[in-house]
Amino acid sequence: MTQTVVTPAARETGRGDADRLSRRSRRRAILIALAFLAPALVILGALVVYPIVYTLVRSLFDASGSTFVGPENYIEMFRRESTFTAIRNNVIWVIVAPVACTVLGLVFAVLMDKIRWSTAFKLIIFMPMAISMLAAGVIFRMMFQESPQLGVVNAGVVAVHDIFVDEAAYPGANIRPDSGFAKISGAIVSDDAVNDGSTVDVPLIGIRADSLPDDVVNAQTAAPARAGEITGTVWLDFVRGGGGVNGVIDSSEAGLEGIRVEAVDNAGNVVASATTDAEGRYTITDLEPGEYVIALPPSNFDQGYQGVSWLGEAFITGVIILSYVWIWAGFAMIMIASGLSAIDRSLQEAARMDGANEWQVFRRITAPLLSPVIVVVFVTLIINVLKIFDLVYVIPPGVSKPAANVIAVEMWTVSFGGGNDQGLGSALALLLLLLVLPSMIINVRRFREERSR
Repeated sequence: MTQTVVTPAARETGRGDADRLSRRSRRRAILIALAFLAPALVILGALVVYPIVYTLVRSLFDASGSTFVGPENYIEMFRRESTFTAIRNNVIWVIVAPVACTVLGLVFAVLMDKIRWSTAFKLIIFMPMAISMLAAGVIFRMMFQESPQLGVVNAGVVAVHDIFVDEAAYPGANIRPDSGFAKISGAIVSDDAVNDGSTVDVPLIGIRADSLPDDVVNAQTAAPARAGEITGTVWLDFVRGGGGVNGVIDSSEAGLEGIRVEAVDNAGNVVASATTDAEGRYTITDLEPGEYVIALPPSNFDQGYQGVSWLGEAFITGVIILSYVWIWAGFAMIMIASGLSAIDRSLQEAARMDGANEWQVFRRITAPLLSPVIVVVFVTLIINVLKIFDLVYVIPPGVSKPAANVIAVEMWTVSFGGGNDQGLGSALALLLLLLVLPSMIINVRRFREERSR
């Protein structure tokens, strides 16, 4: 029997061949991987790396792009009041919007397990995600218009207000010519002073039919005044279709209820007042003997309660955040619902069998199991709100735009919206990138942790 003897030299030669083959295969694998990754790397470099590098370089030059100014744009950025307003609003957005969307999404996702029509519920909540941000902005701007005739929100607010507050307003009212009254600075004032014990009627015209109360009744002549009193009637001296006598109370003319009538002394002080009843009659009492001017103050003839100025500087940021929550709560709901469907339901059933109520099951079992999904949703929404642009650009009217400003809108305004200073705009873009970067890193780490489990 022949035995093959492997010499040390041959052993070394074999090991070297194996190493060369291994290195060759690794190089081949790397080349294949680079070949597949090359298109993605080119696109990534063209759409991400190059714009970031170019923005950094551009931020070091002036508005024309020809003069190197170093960090001057970054210094100028923090000299501008609009930048601090934008940063403040972005902080408000980060605090309010992601929390509201995440909480509502969690509540909606849990409710879907408790109702029969969960599919319809999901469709209703998620439907705003199908609308573009621009269209949603137009919808909310129309809904929150200040005029109750245009904005549905203020129309509802005014309707509720009128139920609980009885206040009359007759916008556009005027005095009939040659009636002994004149309209001065919005108030209707008698031409001559009258003594107590007089009866002073006030015929008004120019009042729209829709300004009259629904239960309007015909005007009635006031009772004769006694000493220390002034009486009279305030009525709409107009008969639909014509007829009647001007300045005379006719049986078909409407009394004007809720109008304040004041007695003003010679020094210009209001000494007493009264409010007209349903027939338009008033009685001013407790007057000292003397002469008084009868005045109907301008408050009788303004527009009345017109709701809240939702699109004004005080509320505009809240309205925009509300529109964002309306759109993105559906996203949070769907994401959390997918996580909810993956958890072990036996843990919840075991807790219920041990006597836990639904709140305890949610707080001790459901919420902790959903925490990884909730964190991902929350961080994703933070990244999204830091870059918010569409809604802030569309919803505020011109006068409220400065109060609603955010960094993305400030960057666009400085660069393209009239400022034409792309050096300063590039500095703002890098500021926005630095603010978004930590949240992106947190999200990437969360994804890696989930993958490693």
